[in-house]
Amino acid sequence: MDYKLKLNSFYLCVTDLKRAVNFYEQLLNQKVEDNGFFIINGIRMMLFDYQSVNDTRIVFGHNCLPSFEVSDIWAFMKKLEQLNAPIIFPCERIGNNWVLEFKDSEGNPIEVYSKYRPFEEGPDEDYRFH
Repeated sequence: MDYKLKLNSFYLCVTDLKRAVNFYEQLLNQKVEDNGFFIINGIRMMLFDYQSVNDTRIVFGHNCLPSFEVSDIWAFMKKLEQLNAPIIFPCERIGNNWVLEFKDSEGNPIEVYSKYRPFEEGPDEDYRFH
């Protein structure tokens, strides 16, 4: 049996939908869509207010680790600082990438990575995503 798979959306559970929408609108530099999701490079990220549907199966911090690629991890870290988002895995080089993890406004861990480039070289104006 052979098949292809494509990720087109994912749900991120939140405890305070209004706070989460505010956080992600600032982080992603875009407004939430009318039906409650963000579109990031063709993939829908839905903020799911599980309490509004009385879903008791949710265990925070152990469900999923979304991973975002950014063109400038240093600029992104400044944005996290502005949003008071704690970095829980400090930025370090892993293979050919800079990698860090932070907690969003709802306590969800989120990974961010960028291709490795020495810090002193500054931002890569011609960055190409993987």
